[in-house]
Amino acid sequence: MLSKKITKYDLVEAVYQNSKYEKLQIQEVIEAFVGELKKSISQGCTIELRGFGTFEARLRKGREVVRNPKTGQTSSMQAHYVAAFRAGREIKKTLGELPVQES
Repeated sequence: MLSKKITKYDLVEAVYQNSKYEKLQIQEVIEAFVGELKKSISQGCTIELRGFGTFEARLRKGREVVRNPKTGQTSSMQAHYVAAFRAGREIKKTLGELPVQES
């Protein structure tokens, strides 16, 4: 149930169906929003969207030895930043109320 992928195009379509705005306007707003998220995170800002979650850059520690599981080759990995998302309380609550389908 939770494995469906939604793209930016799908978001534009969904917002278009539920609003009075043109698709092009919605697409421009979504592109600007995503661009601002990228820019802000890359500058070290934390973006908090109340009721949704928090986007931030986190530092991953480097390691002396890492192994590629596909090839078995070892190498080292330098410290680097990764994008991270923490779900907000409302999203966690909503997900906690979803029925779990056993397979």
